[in-house]
Amino acid sequence: MTRCRLAFIFSLALALTAFGSAAHAQDKPPAPPSAEHDQHKDADKDKDTTPVPPERPVATHHELTLGGKTLKYTATAGNLIIRDEEEKPYGSIFYVAYTLDGADPVTRPVSFLYNGGPGSATLWLHMGSFSPVRIQTDSPNPTFGPPFKLVPNESSLLDKTDLVFIDAPLTGYSRAAGKGTPKDFTGVDQDLHAFDRFIQRYLTANQRWNSPKFLIGESYGTTRSAALADMLGNDGVQLNGVALISSILNYNIRAGGYDNIYVFNLPSYAAAAWYFNKIPNKPADMAAWVQQAREFAAGPYAAALFAGDNLPAAQLDEVAKQVAHFTGLSVDYIKESNLRISPTRFRKEVLRDDRKTLGRYDMRFEGVDVDAAGENPSYDASDTGISGAFVAALHDYLQRELKYDTTDEYRPSANSIGQWDWKHKPTSGGLGIGGEQTQPYVAADLASAIRKNPHLRVFSANGYFDLATPFFATEYDLGHMNLDPALRGNVQFGYYPSGHMIYLNVEALHKLKDDLAGFITSATK
Repeated sequence: MTRCRLAFIFSLALALTAFGSAAHAQDKPPAPPSAEHDQHKDADKDKDTTPVPPERPVATHHELTLGGKTLKYTATAGNLIIRDEEEKPYGSIFYVAYTLDGADPVTRPVSFLYNGGPGSATLWLHMGSFSPVRIQTDSPNPTFGPPFKLVPNESSLLDKTDLVFIDAPLTGYSRAAGKGTPKDFTGVDQDLHAFDRFIQRYLTANQRWNSPKFLIGESYGTTRSAALADMLGNDGVQLNGVALISSILNYNIRAGGYDNIYVFNLPSYAAAAWYFNKIPNKPADMAAWVQQAREFAAGPYAAALFAGDNLPAAQLDEVAKQVAHFTGLSVDYIKESNLRISPTRFRKEVLRDDRKTLGRYDMRFEGVDVDAAGENPSYDASDTGISGAFVAALHDYLQRELKYDTTDEYRPSANSIGQWDWKHKPTSGGLGIGGEQTQPYVAADLASAIRKNPHLRVFSANGYFDLATPFFATEYDLGHMNLDPALRGNVQFGYYPSGHMIYLNVEALHKLKDDLAGFITSATK
């Protein structure tokens, strides 16, 4: 099942190495039929028109106690219609908004949250992170069967910001409408335009244009956020901040050299080896251990990979010993792999003696294959261990608590993701990279947004055990935006003992909430 994380194409690329999950062309939806068509042709085209549903918000009223204070809030589940450049409706986008009762909309921040995929609904962030309720799981163990339990979320961000959870087009209850077709949404830029139009429509419908504004995206949602920040800014929507959770900002995996992928992965391997006690004389401080791995990866390891077949035998032996030291793998296995360990091989090999495999989205999760002799895990335990709980909880919550009744099917993922258009045309020059990109490099868009809005703040949240979007790659991308020294402090980082979905570790969720609360406060001063 496709969900909040990265796309399948990038997963395959990183299976050879790593930024492990995901791998755009037309800038706007197709124009509606011309008035020059004869009546017969217009009648034929009308047969292909999807009815445009009314905007039908359903509001319910609730209370949540946070920090000893009772917050009264309104939950609104509904849809908004987005229109193309000719003001023709082409999409109906589903959302759930949580707004604090009695707050001044001029000073009250509003945050837009979404998952990624691409092609994933936002049930993961909605049911797991910052909304007033969250699903209890048994993570990092597989979650027990139904009935699943929703509990008041002590880590909700409702005390700091209103929250609008958006289901991407063609996911959840979001649908094409009017003349809209899947091709109008299944691409990097098509998706960006849809979110840009939704956010502007929400601001207008709810009189929030002057509110402080934030984007909070996860996985491919960070790809969307980085480019959307620049697009919204160009459209007059000035943001206060962008929170990137488990980031993928560059799909050009060979940029800077194919071996970069192995370099980016090694600190994540070191974190997992530490977690599973595969390190002799294991140090007490994981963060310090990971920093040692960063320094080795960017130094001797990167130099050895760069040398390729010209690496002297003695240096090969020494580097292999160091890779073994940080990963818990054997020296022989590392040398047989030419110093290059793919994510799938690591997940299968590091606990092979225990007949266990590691999860990809969260390496804390352990799986059991049919046998221990294979090269790759047969499934991702960090996916199968939670999916049923999140899907069931979301359905039950929308119907029972939010009173949203519909005959439509809620789609956790879009069926048309296989036709995703990966081309991207930045709305500005970014890092001096103009023209259309065959794969999105959105760190350039984010850099452009920061230059044009020097008050824009960015917070990057990273899980140590995330092998879908390794934190070292995110550090590299955000550290190569060519920002002026005066602007480099606009970007902050947070690190958590969890995986891709940081909130699956409740202690990590508490810390992430505190970090984001401070980020929102500082960005609205």
